Amino acid sequence: MSSTGTEKTSAEYIQHHLQNLQVCQNDAGDWVWNHCAGNFWTINVDSMVFSVVIALFLGWLFSRVAKHATTGKPGKLQAFVEIILEFVNGSVNDTFHGKNKLIAPLALTIVVWVFMMNLMDLIPVDWLPGVAHLAGVEYLKVVPTTDPNITFAMSLSIFVLIIFYSLKVKGIGGFASELTMQPLSPKDLGVPKLLWPVVMTFNLVLETVAMLAKPLSLSLRLFGNMYAGELMFILIALLFGSIFSGIAGAFMGVGGVILHVVWAIFHILIVTLQAYIFMILTIVYLSQAHEHH
Repeated sequence: MSSTGTEKTSAEYIQHHLQNLQVCQNDAGDWVWNHCAGNFWTINVDSMVFSVVIALFLGWLFSRVAKHATTGKPGKLQAFVEIILEFVNGSVNDTFHGKNKLIAPLALTIVVWVFMMNLMDLIPVDWLPGVAHLAGVEYLKVVPTTDPNITFAMSLSIFVLIIFYSLKVKGIGGFASELTMQPLSPKDLGVPKLLWPVVMTFNLVLETVAMLAKPLSLSLRLFGNMYAGELMFILIALLFGSIFSGIAGAFMGVGGVILHVVWAIFHILIVTLQAYIFMILTIVYLSQAHEHH
C-alpha cells in the first residue's frame, strides 16, 4: 500500500523497494528523513546498520570459535571456520608474492563480510521491509552491497592500501618511475632525452587510468551484480505477489515461492562468486603494489 492508502503500482512497488532509508541535514540545518535528493552528505542508514551489524556478528563468531578452538576433535563450527581459513590462506599463498602479515586477515575479512552482506539478498524482499513498516519505518533496503556507497567505500579503502604499500615498498622515486617509465620505456625505445617528458606524460596518463580503474572495477562489479539480483527478486515478488487474489492467487503464490527458491539457488552462486572475486582482486592488486616492475 502507498502512503495515500491505495495499492501501489508496479513502478511504485519497485521504486519503494529500491529506496534506502536516508537521513540528511537540509539547508535550514535540520535533520530530515527521506527528503535527501541531491544532498551529497546523505546517510543511507539501513546500509550502514546492516553492514555494521553483520561485521559485529562475524567478529563475535570468529572470536568465539578462536576462544573455544581445540586441537582434538573439532566441532562443526570450528571445522567450517578452519575450511574457510585454509581456503583463504591458500588463495593468498598462490596469488600474493610479497611478505605482509596484513594480507591474509584482510582477505578473510573481505570474503566473509562481503559474502554475508550479499547473502542478505536471499531474504524474501517483503519480509524485513514489512516488519519495518509495522514499526513505522517507511523504507528499508537490507542488502548493503546493493548500495554503491558501501561498495565504493570498501574499494577506496583497498585503493588507499595500494597507494600506501606502493610508496612503502618502492619509495616515492620507484613509484613515480613505475607510473612514468612504463609501458613505454623511452630508454628502451631509443627516444631522444629531449622527448622523454612526452613519453613519460603519456605513460602517466595510461597508468593513472589503470590505477583508478582498480577501485572502480571492484566497486561497480559487486554493486552491479547484487543490484541486478535484488531487482530480480523484486520482480518475482511483484509478479507472483499481492497482484493476484482468490484461488488463482493461491496457485500463483505457490508458483512465486517455487520461482523464488529456484532463483535463490542460482543466485547463491553469484553471491559466493562476487565475494571471492572481490577478495582475489584485492590480493592481486596488493601483490602488484609489492612488486617491482
